[in-house]
Amino acid sequence: MLLQPLWNAVLGRASLLHSPFFPVLFSLSAYLSFCLPFLLLDVLASRWALVRKYKLQPQSSVTWASVRSCVARTTYNHLIFIFPLTVLHWYLRPVRMPDQAPALPTLLLQVLVCLLLFDFQSFVWHLAHHKVPWLYRNFHKVHHTYTSTSALTAEYSGVWETLSLGLFAAANPVLLGCHPLTELAFFLVNIWLSVEDHCGYDLPWATHRLVPLGLYGGARHHDLHHLKSRCNFAPYFTHWDRLAGTLVTQD
Repeated sequence: MLLQPLWNAVLGRASLLHSPFFPVLFSLSAYLSFCLPFLLLDVLASRWALVRKYKLQPQSSVTWASVRSCVARTTYNHLIFIFPLTVLHWYLRPVRMPDQAPALPTLLLQVLVCLLLFDFQSFVWHLAHHKVPWLYRNFHKVHHTYTSTSALTAEYSGVWETLSLGLFAAANPVLLGCHPLTELAFFLVNIWLSVEDHCGYDLPWATHRLVPLGLYGGARHHDLHHLKSRCNFAPYFTHWDRLAGTLVTQD
């Protein structure tokens, strides 16, 4: 059981995991932590050509005003809307903490399945909100405030978008009957990929360069969506856009 020592360490913090505050603290702290390296790149890009050459829109720059606005909106959505729902979930569905860790192959497979499910759900949701003007105008337009992506714009969205996509992410591990450690792993991977999608950089070690055959879109894929708005609706993988004829791979 390769994961048992890690799970034993998590069990040692069981009181924290049982707290209704944990989901919000976990989500917010993971998100802001993943954004920090890209914020550093944004600072360096303004004065270092070596960094700027990897920027997808080199003519754009991140301002402190936009940073404050993004952090404020993300924090507001978490505290005012997500936190009450996590308290309700904590009351109705207490966290189960089994003694045994999941097998590593099981964890990896279930995380991948959760990602594929979320990718499909988000694709359908996203496509609908672009094809129906009323949905776009009233719900999704907020996320397109910034046509130039940066890490903190990943969660710059309205309440409906935040809660509906959050529901997809939370429901998938439950539907698959995942172990709590698998849930944590999926949430971390999902948050990271969302931040990387919006980071605004096409880095040599980016996820889309590690996945072969163009199966994963990554930051370039999603940056084109923010530029053109009528393509690349899936958040991560490219197969749904390819099937729908909405895939664009270059400017």
